[in-house]
Parts: sequence; structure tokens; C-alpha cells
Amino acid sequence: MFKKVLVANRGVVAARVARTLNKEGIPWVAVYSEADADMAYVKEAHESFCIGPPPARQSYLETDTLLDVMQKSGCDAVHPGYGFLSENAAFAQSVEASGVRFIGPRSADISEMGDKVIARRKMEAAGIPVLPATEPLDQGADLSDHIKKIGFPMLVKATAGGGGIGMQRVENADTLEAFVEKTRKLSERAFGDGTVYLERLLDISRHVEFQMIGDGMGNVRPLFERDCSIQRRHQKIIEEAPAPKIDRVKCDALAERLASVLGAWNYKSLGTVEMLMDQGSNFYFLEMNTRLQVEHGVTEAVTELDLVSMQLQVAAGKTLNEVYPHEATRSGHAIELRIYAEDPVRFFPSTGQLTKFQLPQSTNVRVDTHLTEGDVITPHYDPMLALVIVKGENRREAISNALAALSEFTVEGPKTNIPFLRHVLASEEFSECRHHTTIAETMSKTAA
Repeated sequence: MFKKVLVANRGVVAARVARTLNKEGIPWVAVYSEADADMAYVKEAHESFCIGPPPARQSYLETDTLLDVMQKSGCDAVHPGYGFLSENAAFAQSVEASGVRFIGPRSADISEMGDKVIARRKMEAAGIPVLPATEPLDQGADLSDHIKKIGFPMLVKATAGGGGIGMQRVENADTLEAFVEKTRKLSERAFGDGTVYLERLLDISRHVEFQMIGDGMGNVRPLFERDCSIQRRHQKIIEEAPAPKIDRVKCDALAERLASVLGAWNYKSLGTVEMLMDQGSNFYFLEMNTRLQVEHGVTEAVTELDLVSMQLQVAAGKTLNEVYPHEATRSGHAIELRIYAEDPVRFFPSTGQLTKFQLPQSTNVRVDTHLTEGDVITPHYDPMLALVIVKGENRREAISNALAALSEFTVEGPKTNIPFLRHVLASEEFSECRHHTTIAETMSKTAA
């Protein structure tokens, strides 16, 4: 396998990747900003390096500094986690050029699939349905013809980035130009690329995504699907597997078709193909994430696979048959809850010291976190506190277990979204699978 791995990230994902590396007996190197110096996982690392002040652009996004740590520490592989540089093709290419393994897809695949317009073109050419959309918009372009093609409501979307950043809903022509410029500026600040395009918005739809793993030798295997429809500001907060109340024949056929498409591209490592499903059970390609997903834990819960371990083995050059020679199977139902330090109604981030931080202790509950009582939540990073993953024999039991886990999760200091998560889980809309990608905005008002 590898002699030593640099975990080029922070927070929940750094602690999660470290868990598998420890299990595999692989030494690993942590990096930390001045704000993260006291994190437990930093102290547990075999080696750790301070990479700069708290702002991410001066620390976790400083590629030269990370590459320097990689060389100094003698790492022969880099795991980028999710977020930050995980889908930065230039960083992956720099790692590859140094002779060190990048634990993820090839830089060329990250580059192509990270551009939402190019990814749409490739999927459409492969016969995967897409929603009506434009090519990238020129500065000052006449938008009238695009309005006729797309219709309202529509989304202005950045071609780069993810995590719900760089997406603006538009209801009418009067506001379109202003939203295009707003999205350009936001995307330029967040991703260094202000390119945007327009895409039809499905108001009543579900977000269903397909977990894939490939070995770069033409072998790609689907590891089932997840439903990620509960979102706020286009960012997921509740995920589950398998997707409930779905056309199983159509869903499984699509998973196999996507695996065939990615296999023809010799895709390597984990990847997630995100789709929207309308009320008629029609699927449309949304985007592809060329990395480990935040919500990978629900797939692990129902398949009993370690996706990070599989990722490591493929990066080390093993074929899929060597990594996992059997067809993947799943059992039960799993739900993941993203616990954020934020106002539970307006979803604004909340900061401060965790004066109490007690995790749920029930069986069938897994908690991924990097925090301990006394740690301080700063304004510098995403305010995720933990991922709570529960499992049940069926969906109803999983919901009950999720509510029980939340009742045991005690956080004092910053506000959290736990009350809102309880509200969603207890709602008839969620229990009866009438939820969709925009329902959280309405539910936040009724939870107030």
C-alpha cells in the first residue's frame, strides 16, 4: 500500500480519513492552520505541520505549502478529503508530477467533470438525459433567446465549484441580468472563475445520486444510490440510502448505465453522479463529484464497505476485483444528519466555545466528528460539527433511531440545527416521502 499519507484537509473529513489509515496501519501526516492547532486529530497524527493563519486561502488552499509539506515529510500519497482542494485539477496534477499518488481521480478527469458545462456535454453525448441549459454566457450577452429556451424558474450556475455555492434561483426576466452578475462575482471570489450558465430548475424534484468506484482500467462498479433531497441553500443536510419510494427497475438500470459510461472513460477512484428525479420518475444529470462525498457514510452503513479503504487500494494500483471481488449487496436503511453550528431557522452560522458536547451513545449510531468539549467554533470554516449516521431494518426504524440519536446529542455554546433536523424527521412530508429539494425553506418557517 503506502508508506505515509498526507491528509490535505481539516475537520470531520480529516478525522474520518485518519480512522481508516489507522485501521490499515498506514502512518499519516496532518496539516493545520493556527486556528486548528488544538484539534484532537492533529495531536493524534504521526506528524503534523502548521501551514498558515486561519483564513483557508492562506492555509488549506495554499498548494505550494501543502506540496512542500508532502516533500518534507516523505509522503508517497496525498488524500485530499472533500472540499478545499479535493476537486482542484491543478493540485492533483502537481501531486502526480512529483511522483506521489493522488488518492482520487486523474487530474484530467477532475478538470473535465469539475466543469459543469463540459460534464453535461459528455453525459449528454453518452445518452444520459440532461435538463435544458445554455453554454457559458459571454459578458453582457443578450439573454432574451436563452429565456425562451430555458423558461422560468431557472438557475444561474457557476461552471466551477460545488456545495451549493454559485447557484441563484431566478423567477422572472426582470431580475435575470442582476442575478447573472451576482453569480459571476460570487463564483470569481469563491473559485477564481466567474464563468456561469443557465439551467432549467425543477421545483418539485428529488436529488438522487449514484455512488461509483472505478479502477482506471475500464472497470467501474455502482455502489447503489442515495437520496439527498433535504437541502438548505442548495446544500444537503439529510441523506439516506437506499432512495425511498423510487422506481427500482429504472433506478438500478440507470446505475448500470452510468457505470458503463464511466468505464468507457476509464474512470478511476470514487465518484458520485448526481441526478434530479422529477415527479414522473424521470432522471436528469446534474453534476459529477470526483471525490469522496460527505454523505458516503450512509452507503457504508447499508453495504458494510469502507469506501476510504477502497479508495486507497485503487489509488495503490489494485483492480476492482482485487479490492472487492464480489457484487456489492446492501441491507437495511441508513440516514445521515449533518449537524451544523447555525441558527436552526435562518441557517446563519453560529460561533463560540462548545461548553458541552455530548455525542449519542445508542447502538446503530455512528458519529463522525473532529471536535471535543471545549473546542471553539470559529468563523473561518464551514460550521459542520458532526455527521450522525443511523441505521434501521427499514426506513421507519431508521427515522425513529435518528430522532433518538438527536435527543441524545447535547451541544451548548453555539446554536445548532438539531431542532430543525428533528422537525424534518418528524414531519409527515418526510415520513411519507413527499419531500423534495426546496421543502426545507418552507419547513424552516413552520419550525420557527
